Amino acid sequence: MFASFAASADAPDCTMRVLESLGWRFVPTDAAEVSIEPGSPCDRADLAQARAAGDLVVRVPRALDAAARARLHDTLLGHPATHCAYGFLLGDATRRAVDRLAGNSGFRFSGLQTGWIGFGPTGAARDGWEPIASFGRGYRPRDSNWRAIEGFYTGHVRGECGLGRQIAQYAAQAELYGPAGFDAAFDADEIVIGTFTRLHDTRSLLLGASAGEFTRDGRAVAASRAGRQAFMGLPGFVFHVFDRSKLDDLNNQAENFVVYDVSAPAAAALREHGGFEHYNERNRVIWTLARSMPAYRPKRYFQRLLHERDADLRASLPARARETLARLDAELADPFYRGFQVYVHRQGVKPVGFHIARLLDRNPRTPFRIELALHNVHTTLFGRYVEYRLRECRQGDAPL
Repeated sequence: MFASFAASADAPDCTMRVLESLGWRFVPTDAAEVSIEPGSPCDRADLAQARAAGDLVVRVPRALDAAARARLHDTLLGHPATHCAYGFLLGDATRRAVDRLAGNSGFRFSGLQTGWIGFGPTGAARDGWEPIASFGRGYRPRDSNWRAIEGFYTGHVRGECGLGRQIAQYAAQAELYGPAGFDAAFDADEIVIGTFTRLHDTRSLLLGASAGEFTRDGRAVAASRAGRQAFMGLPGFVFHVFDRSKLDDLNNQAENFVVYDVSAPAAAALREHGGFEHYNERNRVIWTLARSMPAYRPKRYFQRLLHERDADLRASLPARARETLARLDAELADPFYRGFQVYVHRQGVKPVGFHIARLLDRNPRTPFRIELALHNVHTTLFGRYVEYRLRECRQGDAPL
């Protein structure tokens, strides 16, 4: 799942400073051998909790020579615990980005508009973008990468959840690097938005020529094994199992998301069950149970019944339906459904259980699956972040 990364041997002090900025603590010792004590940072809520637990500690002999120190630093850059520490930073950056995107009432959802992305009567330029394809199928930043992201924080744009996922991923990188860093670290044609097919033909950092090495972990087996911080900022989607003939609402045939946060109980449940496949089986059970509920269902029936827990609606159910409801409640009480938080445009930040209930209303004739998308969070994006911080250090600016 994690890519190795070798630092330049000509800047061991900078490599150490970058590692320290990620959370590693170097403790001098009189011992003869290096002792790497990673602990379990991927299972922690944040870096402060990891440090309190004694994670991310390296005990370094005072007599260790420069060449050995450089090898140690290279080893640490490729260590799985370093990627967990990066997860703390990326998770915080993702939450900052998502909070601003979700808080912008001008960033709206639309299945019917002129073009795949709609910037409205003021046009794309006002929000910092310029077209690279017709019918709203592709845009790149017009001048500043950061300014283009701010266009979605404060501007008026229409698009569906695929665009929301793309922007959330780019905005997380923008928050991670900061305004100047995001402009310096990436070319404008690497920050491309548009149809997913269009992105493949560009230098898109997410899916194009700049994406580099992808992680293929659709069922989240590796991420679940690693722990909660391995999920931070990852893209994914909830999609229909049966074919399109079973869809009633084409605008809700799938939901693209980025992972916002994962609770400790949710992470433990995913590790116990080996990833998403267990829950895709439970989704099928939930769908089957839902089909046996009363045929008359008012608007947002399952969302109100299962997520909002509408007391009046629950009280109105006949006895047999209440028995089924109890089984549905038991399924959705699993920590995964309650504690795996995702951002979906325009639903905002909600637990996965909300989306399963909502899709029972929107497309009741098919169950849904959840998977992670192809991503480069722990390969290319991690490597470029480290490279940028090393370069920043060598130029005399302290890394974050």
